[in-house]
Amino acid sequence: MKQSSKTGHWWWWVKVSLYTMSVLLGQSVAVLLGRLYFLKGGSSNWLSSVVQVGGFPILIPFYLLTTTTTTTAAAGGVDHDHDDHGAKPPLPSPHTLTAIYALLGLVGLQNLPVSTYTLLSASQLAFNSFFSYFINGQKFTPFVVNSLVLLTVSSVLLVFNDDDSSAAGPTSRVKYVTGFLCTLAASALFGLLMSATQYVFTSVIKRRTFKYVMDMIIYQNLFASLVTVVGLFASGEWKGIGREMEGYGLGTTSYLMTLIWIAVFWQLFSIGAVGLIFEVSSLFSNSISVVGLPIVPIAAIFFFHDKMSGVKGISMVLAIWGFVSYVYQFYVDDKNSRVVKKAVDETSR
Repeated sequence: MKQSSKTGHWWWWVKVSLYTMSVLLGQSVAVLLGRLYFLKGGSSNWLSSVVQVGGFPILIPFYLLTTTTTTTAAAGGVDHDHDDHGAKPPLPSPHTLTAIYALLGLVGLQNLPVSTYTLLSASQLAFNSFFSYFINGQKFTPFVVNSLVLLTVSSVLLVFNDDDSSAAGPTSRVKYVTGFLCTLAASALFGLLMSATQYVFTSVIKRRTFKYVMDMIIYQNLFASLVTVVGLFASGEWKGIGREMEGYGLGTTSYLMTLIWIAVFWQLFSIGAVGLIFEVSSLFSNSISVVGLPIVPIAAIFFFHDKMSGVKGISMVLAIWGFVSYVYQFYVDDKNSRVVKKAVDETSR
């Protein structure tokens, strides 16, 4: 790691640790609350999308206080995801991808149990690896390929799981398949979004200040909020919000608090995810998200009485195995970079 002092090295690890906790806590609580919203009578996909991206105003005071914060350290010591192989291809707008991901992801969340949704979302790491190869110059080592294969198989296995759909008849099965396809598409778009975000940081902005982390979060969410608010009114779903609030299973106050806390925890997740991209890489940020996957199914067993079938259990094991494979590659790269750096320092002296 390119740290100018022991203090800088320590502070970098503090930041990475805080971002990591933000991702794990924000993702887990937001997904569980989102599921609670639908279980207790919520039904608006557009409102759910607005809540997922519309909490950015709470970040503005923090943004104003940190606009002068600067970071001169390069992340993680070794650039795992970027090389100089020429010009990069043009990218879709990250703002557009954020809006699409928010809508598709929440459609999937509505029609899938939390355990299935969470395990299926592990595939976003595989998609991120794919896009990182073309956009960020990611190199495919045997461990990275192993990770991609395991996570893909982990997701495909869930197609053959009948526990959540067979009992309720053909209509439920159609919703299950719809949720599966929407969540898979959202995973692909999220992987592309993260690679695009890293590309913007390394090849467009090229400045090491935390201000640009906040810029990325706020402007993405602002654009996505505008799109989803338009969708909310254009679809006519806004007309049913009053009835939805009155008929919410936990009461009106709980309805409002559920939506508010969903917004808060998704913003917490955004800070952690973008912060890890800024400090390390998009693949590392995504891998931390995968680390938190087992948290939600375990919690869902207690809160929502979801069942963990044998297929889901195997899928979870494969997802964790795939993540460990990637982390080991990260460890090997970091170890090799330290050896090279030490040799260069000795030669220079």
